[in-house]
Amino acid sequence: MNVAANTIQVWSDLLCPFAHVAIYRLRAARTKLGLDDVVRLDHHTFALELFNGPHSRPGTDSEAVGLGQLAPEIGFRLWTQPDWTYPSTVLLAAEAVHAAKARGLRASEDLDSALRRAFWFESRTIGHRQVILEVAAEVDSVDAAALATALDDGRARSAVMADHAVAITDAVQGSPHLFLPDGSSVHNPGIEVHWEGPWASGYPIAEATDPGWPERFLNLAAS
Repeated sequence: MNVAANTIQVWSDLLCPFAHVAIYRLRAARTKLGLDDVVRLDHHTFALELFNGPHSRPGTDSEAVGLGQLAPEIGFRLWTQPDWTYPSTVLLAAEAVHAAKARGLRASEDLDSALRRAFWFESRTIGHRQVILEVAAEVDSVDAAALATALDDGRARSAVMADHAVAITDAVQGSPHLFLPDGSSVHNPGIEVHWEGPWASGYPIAEATDPGWPERFLNLAAS
């Protein structure tokens, strides 16, 4: 991984609860440390649906319930809209996050964060073009009109698939996996869990947590 100075490269899936926890805590710690204008997040796609098929709501729900107890400050909410509106794919949303990089990493990470909030807090169908653009219009750093053009001509699709070509190798272990400029990395930082029962019908139980990892990572990236 070639990670630029003052940057943390984040590989994740938009519907991954573990990624939502990591990114939320990373951004909160960055603000606390006064590093919002120093360290940027460079988002890359670890598309779970390209490994497992359409996103499974039972699997996502069970993980969110377990992690909601571990990280209540994040405010996980279960899906509240009709089942048929649940996003079985978020590849177009991943394209949008890549396309937003045309305005810089800030726009890309702000859109990524807004899409996660829209899904986890508001039960919005972030796989749909209209919803993606509605969310984009709510983000000051994103040019929603330019993003619409980028989605319609598919210019960021190759970036998503190029990420997948890396994701299927041993370079990336899963969602989330974070990489630093010094070459170090960590998969699913700060949380160790085991499953009680089978995936999607059981739930994750935390075995260990490390709330201090975001500050360590940010200070390393800033140095």
